[in-house]
Amino acid sequence: MPHTTQTQLPDRHFSAFLFDMDGTILTSIKAAERVWGDWAAGHGLDVAAFLPTIHGKRTEETIRALALPGVDPVAEAARITLAEIEDVAGIEAIRGAADFLASLPPQRWAIVTSAPRKLAEARIAAAGLPTPQVLVAAEDVERGKPAPDPFLLGARKLGVAAGDCLVFEDTLAGLQSAAAAGMASVVVTTTHAHPLETDVVAVLDYEQLRAVTLPEGGLRLQAAG
Repeated sequence: MPHTTQTQLPDRHFSAFLFDMDGTILTSIKAAERVWGDWAAGHGLDVAAFLPTIHGKRTEETIRALALPGVDPVAEAARITLAEIEDVAGIEAIRGAADFLASLPPQRWAIVTSAPRKLAEARIAAAGLPTPQVLVAAEDVERGKPAPDPFLLGARKLGVAAGDCLVFEDTLAGLQSAAAAGMASVVVTTTHAHPLETDVVAVLDYEQLRAVTLPEGGLRLQAAG
């Protein structure tokens, strides 16, 4: 059975925190699955079997992997993205995320998402979360997660070493991307129906976490209380 085995928060300081978006700092599952469900049904796919495959990867890559005859992944991805931007009903922040992000120095955190920039901005606003100074989106990299490129770019834009970053993720593709980038990770599990097969430390949400900014500017992750 998939499981998480590590329970201890990282016992070190970091230069920056990098956050995935969907499922990590906000939940857009209902909105995303409404749009993708309609699209999948229109293409004769098994909607229930298909929907679990859409999370954590770029839209174009998800469509391309299906190899549907006569379907242009670029054009279809653009249509799906527009539909998702228009449908933000039910999008909300993960518990504790707004206060946790607001407690971080602005130059010490970034959002690194597989969503296109305009969709990411729409969902961040709908969830009432702070806008980061650095946002790495789907179109910013040639290779998306699970390749390391998105997180490496996030670190570079913040001006910090990759090995000094802590990643917050919710999918295996994202965790693999962080590991390939040489970064430590925390997996946020509040949207999970089943445990992930990983030994990365798991947290339910941000309600029992706090970030401590050290005098020299580093960050430590601690349990609240």
